[in-house]
Amino acid sequence: YTTAPNPAIPHVLRGWGEGSGPASHYLEVGDVLIRNVTTDIYSGGVLIEADGNSIFIFEMAGLCIGHVGHLHHTLTPEHIAAIGRLDILMIPVDGGLTLSIQGISDLARQFRSSIILPMHWFSGFSLQRFVDNISASFAVDVHEGSEFTVSLATLPASPTVIVLQPELGTGFGMGFGDN
Repeated sequence: YTTAPNPAIPHVLRGWGEGSGPASHYLEVGDVLIRNVTTDIYSGGVLIEADGNSIFIFEMAGLCIGHVGHLHHTLTPEHIAAIGRLDILMIPVDGGLTLSIQGISDLARQFRSSIILPMHWFSGFSLQRFVDNISASFAVDVHEGSEFTVSLATLPASPTVIVLQPELGTGFGMGFGDN
């Protein structure tokens, strides 16, 4: 996150509104469609900023990928309808700055995406809590590296959590299972 992105970046899509109203993105870049659905930011159960977060949806190569950002609350039926089917769901599993581990696990079960990618795990502890909570509903596949390749044809047959390892030097904790 930065408020001053590199000016060479051709498309900067902020998840919050700038000015009077929520962020609204619908952008086609080559064969990729990027759109957003806004959500609110809460702290201690109190609304801090309406429409202060965006769930970004990327549609490409027959896949629909959702990045929920810093999701602070459960989604309404209207949110779910606006988002639509997600083949890949990227969710924060810090368990404190965003939804609780139980809340984010419930969201993963609600979408039932083919692939769940946990993110924002700053230590193996929160990731392990998420995996323990979700493993009865999803297969878990721990990768050694920080990337993987997928296509519509290679999506797993049953919903799967894919755990990737952060690259060294990113400042995001130890590898899963190291602590």
